[in-house]
Amino acid sequence: MVEHLVYTEVAGGSNPSAPTNFFKPPAFVRAIAIEIVRRLHDAGFAAFWVGGCVRDSLLKREPGDYDIATAALPEQIEHTFPHTIPVGRKFGVMIVVEGGHQFQVATFRAEADYRDGRHPEQVTFGDAPADASRRDFTVNGLFFDPIQKQLHDWVGGEKDLRAKIIRTIGDPAERFGEDHLRLLRAVRFAAQLGFEIEPATFAAVQTFAPKIQTISAERVRDELLKLFAPPHAARGLDLLDAAGLLEHVLPELAATVSCEQSPDYHPEGSVFNHLRLMLQQLPADADPLLSWAVLMHDIAKPLTASRDEKTGSIHFYEHEKIGADLAEKILMRLRFPNGQIETVVAAVRHHMQFKDALKMRKSTLRRLLLRETFPLELALHRLDCLGSHRRLDVYDFLVAQARTLAQQPEIRPSLLTGNDLIALGVKPGPELGKLLAEIREQQLSDELKTPDEARAWVRKKIAG
Repeated sequence: MVEHLVYTEVAGGSNPSAPTNFFKPPAFVRAIAIEIVRRLHDAGFAAFWVGGCVRDSLLKREPGDYDIATAALPEQIEHTFPHTIPVGRKFGVMIVVEGGHQFQVATFRAEADYRDGRHPEQVTFGDAPADASRRDFTVNGLFFDPIQKQLHDWVGGEKDLRAKIIRTIGDPAERFGEDHLRLLRAVRFAAQLGFEIEPATFAAVQTFAPKIQTISAERVRDELLKLFAPPHAARGLDLLDAAGLLEHVLPELAATVSCEQSPDYHPEGSVFNHLRLMLQQLPADADPLLSWAVLMHDIAKPLTASRDEKTGSIHFYEHEKIGADLAEKILMRLRFPNGQIETVVAAVRHHMQFKDALKMRKSTLRRLLLRETFPLELALHRLDCLGSHRRLDVYDFLVAQARTLAQQPEIRPSLLTGNDLIALGVKPGPELGKLLAEIREQQLSDELKTPDEARAWVRKKIAG
């Protein structure tokens, strides 16, 4: 909501009577960001906070960082601040390091000739209005002078912020033609902010949607990570589909839209609807990988669907196994780190085991509880239930069992190691591994409780 904004646009796009206290991010970082602008002013250069920090502050959201635009050239920025990093000198982009924090400080510029759909071939330094006009969306084109407490709006961003609209600055076709990543950013901002995408902008997203395939996997991944974060993950998925982007960034997921399920097991309908209902239930503090476990856990259902001719029931045999392999390929394609891939793949592979938890042997149940990925798997199971039949009896049972197991730390380490068995006279080889597995089974079944009991069992086994 932006009803608290009391300023109005005046000639030149600024209002000296803008309130002095509508920015309320963490005081320390904010103070440094103000000081950077002050030092640029003192050196004779115009400077403003720009983009997301202005937008978020006006929406009473805490800015994640502060970007600053200035008339100072890169060498003048270096001259003004003792600690800088020339991350994009030829584009006028410098990092100023102050108080242990990094602030992007960029020279006002205009851009042209985006031959690769991502990076401009021509950059010319200019003034603040020209810099505002090169940006992607009007709500990201606002400039704020924290010294004079003036908002500068050369692109109509304040009006769109009030109306909760995502609109490109200028012609949508030109903006998306320049930088294809903006296609995903339009959807992401609309989802994150709870805004609507202006019709002409949305139509252009749909037209240019195939161009997203020209963007690097890492860039796409980073946008999707933000898009599928709570509390807006479900709307992000809906917008991604409606915009025609889903089939180009995650075609395997797009296949779930028309993948029906048996109503006796899934009254919610299609696999896609099941996924979006799960995303709606994501906790605010969810592990970032939980969204991806949700999206991937039924990813193979379209490939494994079969219908029983007699009953009409729809089955998805081995979809968890095939889905684990498919999830691995998708996450590798998106350049996820190996450890994260392994974690999500494990959750996909194991998610069907949870339905049998109430009738598992004690040793089998404890193996499930002791898996490193169990917390993520349990969170996935909870959402799986809430996205369909909504029964949480198995979830409650597992939470209780996990709590009980936590009070038995002696269960976690194995009673004996391979070296222990060798010391007892067991030769290295398959037989040693078999004995270790048997000891672990009996330990998890509470039949062997101490290392001494395990050694006695081994001696008896060898003697027999």
